[in-house]
Amino acid sequence: MTQTIEEIAEGLVSAARGFYGRGWLMGTSGNLSAVVEKEPLRLAITASGVDKGELRAEQVLLVDENVQLVNESTNKPSDESLLHVRIVKERGAGAVLHTHSVWNTIFSDLHADEGGVRIDGYEMLKGLAGVRTHEHSEWLPIVNNSQDMPSLADAISRTLTEHKSAHGFLIKGHGLYTWGDNLAQAKRHVEIFEFLLETMGRTAILKSRKA
Repeated sequence: MTQTIEEIAEGLVSAARGFYGRGWLMGTSGNLSAVVEKEPLRLAITASGVDKGELRAEQVLLVDENVQLVNESTNKPSDESLLHVRIVKERGAGAVLHTHSVWNTIFSDLHADEGGVRIDGYEMLKGLAGVRTHEHSEWLPIVNNSQDMPSLADAISRTLTEHKSAHGFLIKGHGLYTWGDNLAQAKRHVEIFEFLLETMGRTAILKSRKA
C-alpha cells in the first residue's frame, strides 16, 4: 500500500524523536529520509539544522534526485541529502537513516585505519535483513569524511560497490549510515547496529579492566 507524503513525514518524525530519546541524534545532528516515489525519484528528508527531538512534519522536505526542493519550504534540505540519494540509487533502498551516537562515532574513529569494523558471533546480527544465523560476519566499512558532498558521495558509491553485502557504513568521526527496503526495516537496522557497537565497546572496556 502506497503511503502519502504526510504519512511518511510522520513516520520520520516518530523515528527521529525515538532516536533522539536514545541519545543517537543529539543537537541538530543526523538526517533521515524515505522514498516517496521511485520514478521520478522523490525523497522525503529532514531539513538542515533542525532539532530531531522536536522535529515537526513540516520540517520534512521533498527533494528530487538532484536534491532540489519539490515542495515549498523556508527550510533547506540537509547538506547530506546527496548521500541519501546515492544510497537509494546504489542499494534500491526505501529509507536511509543517519545517526550520531557516541558509540558509532567512537568506532568510526578508532577503527578508521583498518577500513572498517568486523562484527560477528552475536545473535542480534539476525536482525539485519537476510541474516539467518549468529555465525554471520558483518563488515561495517568506514569512509573518510569530507565537506565536499559530491566527492563523499562518490567515495560512498565505491564503498558500496566493493562491499555489496554491507548493511551500513560509518563515516570517520561522523557516524552511522544504514538503510532498508522501508522505514521500519531501516529503523531496525539502526537499532541493531547501535546495540552491537555499544555492546562491543562496553565489552572491550570490561576486558581491559580485568587484564
